[in-house]
Amino acid sequence: MPFIDYYKVLGVPKDADTQTIKKAYRKLARKHHPDLNPGDLEAEKKFKEINEANEVLSHPENRKKYDEYGKDWQHADAYNQAKQQQSQSQQRQYSNSSQFNEGDFSDFFESMFGGAYGGSRNQAGFRGQDYNAELQLDLKDVYTSHKRTLTVNGKNIRITIPAGIENGQVIKISGHGGPGVNNGPKGDLYITFTIHNSTKFQRDKANLYKTVDLDLYTALLGGNITVDTFDGKAKLTVKPETQNGTRVKLKGKGFPVYKKADAFGDLYITYQVKTPTNLTEKEKALFTELSKLR
Repeated sequence: MPFIDYYKVLGVPKDADTQTIKKAYRKLARKHHPDLNPGDLEAEKKFKEINEANEVLSHPENRKKYDEYGKDWQHADAYNQAKQQQSQSQQRQYSNSSQFNEGDFSDFFESMFGGAYGGSRNQAGFRGQDYNAELQLDLKDVYTSHKRTLTVNGKNIRITIPAGIENGQVIKISGHGGPGVNNGPKGDLYITFTIHNSTKFQRDKANLYKTVDLDLYTALLGGNITVDTFDGKAKLTVKPETQNGTRVKLKGKGFPVYKKADAFGDLYITYQVKTPTNLTEKEKALFTELSKLR
């Protein structure tokens, strides 16, 4: 397998921090995404390389292996396990792993597993490398469960995204990581969710919070108002003499509870009483008269 310099693919220095790597990945992924470049085979190839680079460099353990073993980084764990299983003579021959360069490492694998990590002698199977991916969604996208197709390492994977998943949450898709060595099991795919919020609601787990303007007259005298909920509207009765900052709860009108069917949090509405402006002379006179009564 030819060596690919993932740092060059993302255009970042070798000492780049995680945030710099993620920022570079997002920018390049948007630029070369197949949906924005239909029929462009070069863009598709570049998009695959960008995803591979991000899967390695955004994961601290993978990045460490890549920096140490280069193109053979995916077999670093197998190398360490196999090294311990060698006979005494082989251990003496390969005991000082710190002196291995990239060519020595590849030769070591070839001598142990045969050409292309095959061969026929007492081979142990090793689990494949885990993959890591990031999926960015809007809060509106995770209000209901739905299916989505992801492209990971050049392969399309269709997954179900459960309603109520949270920002920063990680889910595991078993068997969708790297291939195993010597018929070993495949690794797993770990997906980290980044949830953006373009709505007027604030979320705290399954509860939602929203501020609603309330005119002075309704706050003083009471009345009925209609407010937006996340999936529709609701009518509220405002009590007379409602104070600014009063909070009311709409039970069950919040966000879905993760992996609990038909379970929802609550919606909390905070009233923000608005003082009228551009008063007429008559209105000013009435307010003056009212103030004297108080």
